Amino acid sequence: MNVQVEGKDIILDSNLNKADVKYYPIGEGKIRLYGVTLENGVYRRLPEKLANSVSNDVATLHTHSSGGRVRFTTDSPYVAIYAVLKQIIKNTTFPMAATAGFDLYVFEDGKQRRRGNVIPPFRIEDRYEAAIELQGKKTRDIVINFPLHSAVCELYIGLSKDAKLEASPEYTIKTPIVYYGSSITHGACASNPGACYEAVVSRNVDCDYINLGFSGGAKGELEIANYIKDLKMSAFVYDYDHNAPSAEHLENTHKRMFDVIRNANPTLPIIIMPRPKYFQTEDEIKRHKIIKKTYLDAKAAGDENVYFISSKQLTALSKDCGTVDGCHPTDLGFASIAAAVTKVMKKIFNL
Repeated sequence: MNVQVEGKDIILDSNLNKADVKYYPIGEGKIRLYGVTLENGVYRRLPEKLANSVSNDVATLHTHSSGGRVRFTTDSPYVAIYAVLKQIIKNTTFPMAATAGFDLYVFEDGKQRRRGNVIPPFRIEDRYEAAIELQGKKTRDIVINFPLHSAVCELYIGLSKDAKLEASPEYTIKTPIVYYGSSITHGACASNPGACYEAVVSRNVDCDYINLGFSGGAKGELEIANYIKDLKMSAFVYDYDHNAPSAEHLENTHKRMFDVIRNANPTLPIIIMPRPKYFQTEDEIKRHKIIKKTYLDAKAAGDENVYFISSKQLTALSKDCGTVDGCHPTDLGFASIAAAVTKVMKKIFNL
């Protein structure tokens, strides 16, 4: 069945069993886009020119759509997704529901509640379509999270043709929190896009956010620090311990990155985090001290807007049972990180 996208000269070949489906483009009109921007046919987390200048890893990973979201209000009894993707990641520790799937949350009783997800076929090539049933015609505020580890080229939202479509309310904290870090920040190995800790924090305090996690590619580069310092943000969180090649590299770059961002943003809340590891080796203990020293030096200099969350605090709920492989969190591990970060965010924003 051919379906025209509302307001666009685009025809989609729909295979849904929905004779009344009507597709809408995202990022314009009433379906608001957050966390990513469309550039040269791909949704990106960094400008393409900048990403290419940092490293090959960042050039590849910045097109992974982690942290991308759309929000809207509708009374449609279902929400369909038609997605065109490239660079689909398949990995022994990453479920495809997270790497290439979308999940949907509904605002109910003042909270976002997960109501469904779209899991792509394992042999997906470049596009797929599916619908999430919402059980009846009722006005709902919707959030859909993008995949964590794939590049999204096109996304269309399908609703019943007689359903209303309105812009959803803005986030309570409109200016985004910016996160920078390793594969953990990126979202590995959450079971679905909404389980990574930034998404959980967003639901807990109703805040917009930008995910600048780059699996294996976050090394505290000056190009990234100089880019982040100029962003409009309500808070900055960084953790790239795992990607620093050595403790010496971490020592040479960690405070430097803090200083670049702090000098440009004197009152910005900055949260400093080491790796979320419950039992630590001697090297990990050394790294933990290097990271904490950045915090202690800032406090000693009179900085009242810097915060530190220790490894023990980050793993308080999960203990030593919160990873897939000794490094990357499970959903329990992410929930533990999110609980610790949420506690600090509520302090920062007086919630």
